Amino acid sequence: MASLKEIKGRIASVGSTLKITSAMKMVASAKLHKAQQAIGNMLPYQKQLHCILVDLMASAGAEGSGLHPESGVLMVSRPVGKVAIVAFSSNSSLCGAFNSNVIKQALAVVNEYRSQGLSDSDITVYSVGRKMADAMRKAGFRSPADYSRMAESPSYEAASSLARELQDGFLEGRFDKVELVYNHYKSTASQPTMRQTYLPLAVSDAVSDFSVKRPEVFEEEVPHPRNPEDLLIEPSVDELIDVLLPKVVRLRIYTTLLDSNAAEHAARTVAMQTATDNGNDLLAELTLEYNKGRQQKITSEILDIVGGTLQ
Repeated sequence: MASLKEIKGRIASVGSTLKITSAMKMVASAKLHKAQQAIGNMLPYQKQLHCILVDLMASAGAEGSGLHPESGVLMVSRPVGKVAIVAFSSNSSLCGAFNSNVIKQALAVVNEYRSQGLSDSDITVYSVGRKMADAMRKAGFRSPADYSRMAESPSYEAASSLARELQDGFLEGRFDKVELVYNHYKSTASQPTMRQTYLPLAVSDAVSDFSVKRPEVFEEEVPHPRNPEDLLIEPSVDELIDVLLPKVVRLRIYTTLLDSNAAEHAARTVAMQTATDNGNDLLAELTLEYNKGRQQKITSEILDIVGGTLQ
């Protein structure tokens, strides 16, 4: 049985840890609120852009007809001989199973392509986040660049640069397919891992992907644009599609980045709340044990005094 001094030391240690976990929970909660605002401000624009593009594609006829060759290639599927995987994680830990789940999913995707006959040289992993980069490096996949800063502070400029790199790789034939692996922010208590095809782009699926990605907390309605046949469009529909299509592709990386970032802060908020609750339970048990031990000591001393008096 531990002495009263040891128990008192444990109580002090648990109390200090509780201060840290409580502070981390408050910080993560504040960052989550900021990330929710970023998603809420951006998603209506993304949905409207997708709707406009889908309507324009419908008015243009078959997908890709009359488009600039570069835009058409972005929507053409081909046999997969080389693939790029963009995997998102956080830079730090203390966020529950957030990183381990997405790393496990990314490795599963890699192993799936290996089983299809692709060698490691045919698989390129873009690791967004230090934890993912470390795990992929151990698995033999070094990220072409360091994207840890982008994971820490999401920005459209950084996401657009990465999207341009992926587009160029797809257009030049360095990649036949590009996939995204990340944690989706469904709610504060749920951040499931997601696997989505980024390129080739199926515009008809973009809105359905959007509805899956959209957090339930942001369900305001965005008016659907009118039929393009009822509108006078200048320049031509094809020229407008050539401008909008790359924007949609770039915006999807930014959306995924914000989604993963919000999921990270939600996971950390829950993890720190759980740690705080467990710490409070442990503190109550230690305090009870300390009080029992102290009471036993006092009782023992009283009995010694009474016994000496009787003698």
